[in-house]
Amino acid sequence: MGYNDSQLTPTDIPIYGFAGVECPVEGIIKLPLTMGQEPKQATQILNFVVVKAGSTNNAIMGRTGIHAFKAVPFSYHSVMKFPTRNGIGEERRDEKMARSCYVASLRADGVGGRFYLLKSWIFVRMTRKEGN
Repeated sequence: MGYNDSQLTPTDIPIYGFAGVECPVEGIIKLPLTMGQEPKQATQILNFVVVKAGSTNNAIMGRTGIHAFKAVPFSYHSVMKFPTRNGIGEERRDEKMARSCYVASLRADGVGGRFYLLKSWIFVRMTRKEGN
């Protein structure tokens, strides 16, 4: 993603997984998130809370992230729509990426990558090479 661990702001925020188990927080970083395709795009600067966790999801967006984009999610259709200066933008689930994340989460070593929490409940799965 183009950042290093020294850019993380330390925090003592507890994050709990779906099973109620606490996930160790590595820190917080502010990054821009852009949704949609030109000319119907929107960008917001969101706080990412970096944690090590396992999940078959590549993104879970909750109220704070949805509100930041003024978005409306349609889970049945795997799409989120939001206002832009040029009309209504949309972000669709990337089926290939979702499958890739699922397969990575099943690896024998149990390490499928890193997860980043945007605002308070958005998880984005990113793989990371050592030293980046």
